[in-house]
Amino acid sequence: MSLIATILKQHEAEILNEWLRDMGESTRRTDLISDAALKEQAKRFLRLFQEAAQGNNLADVNGPHWSAVRDMLTDISGSRAQQGFSPGETAMFVFSLKKPLFAQLRRNLAKDTDGLADETWAVTQLLDKLGLYTTEVYQRTRNEIIVRQQQEMLELSTPVIKLWEGILAVPLIGTLDSARTQVVMEALLQQIVSTGSGVAIIDITGVPTVDTLTAQHLLKTVTAARLMGADCIISGIRPQIAQTIVHLGVALGEVVTKASLADAFAQALKRTGQTVVKLGGQ
Repeated sequence: MSLIATILKQHEAEILNEWLRDMGESTRRTDLISDAALKEQAKRFLRLFQEAAQGNNLADVNGPHWSAVRDMLTDISGSRAQQGFSPGETAMFVFSLKKPLFAQLRRNLAKDTDGLADETWAVTQLLDKLGLYTTEVYQRTRNEIIVRQQQEMLELSTPVIKLWEGILAVPLIGTLDSARTQVVMEALLQQIVSTGSGVAIIDITGVPTVDTLTAQHLLKTVTAARLMGADCIISGIRPQIAQTIVHLGVALGEVVTKASLADAFAQALKRTGQTVVKLGGQ
């Protein structure tokens, strides 16, 4: 059994208390985790750490001996990334263990200067590697959360609205890039199938600029809708956008364009053989 494993086994309670105290002084987040939950995590980590260190292999944290420790750190880092801990606060769960372990090493190797230096260096490298591992897992989890939130925001920012029987509308706000075009296309095609609509209005009033790429994305959406049996009308064509499209030489083909959503809606009613009549006296 390695010296560090022996120390962890013989002085577990003392190390645990010192570790919890150090965490409380540095990165304690009472608003995000309770004292009982933090203590339970620390006790479990010390037990797994001691079991892994028994093999006297403190250099390779990626080896099978340390798999249980890595699994626990993965769970902790992932959950703390979702709870709102910072990367530093998450990594300090491991780094703050250095002080109590170094104190125990000094007590056990007070008369062995070389042995103390070797053991201290070995523990330093080990905890540094484990601390960096928590940071990597934290960052990976945060990136996954950001990607998922971006996808959800895209879906929320591209609603497909049923304006009338057989008429759908897609109000676009902001930049229309490839990723958003894909979301718009999928949502629109799904609604065309589920509602059996024959006309879709794509309103670009909220799109600040239209360049060649944006126009191509619009044409792709129109083409996909036509393949599903629905005609598209593009509304929100402002003078500036009309001039830009002409200047860029973008050919919209047979796509009907209107200046406002109201004009597009009126055109859609005609295409579907419907009309809105104002009753007299109302």
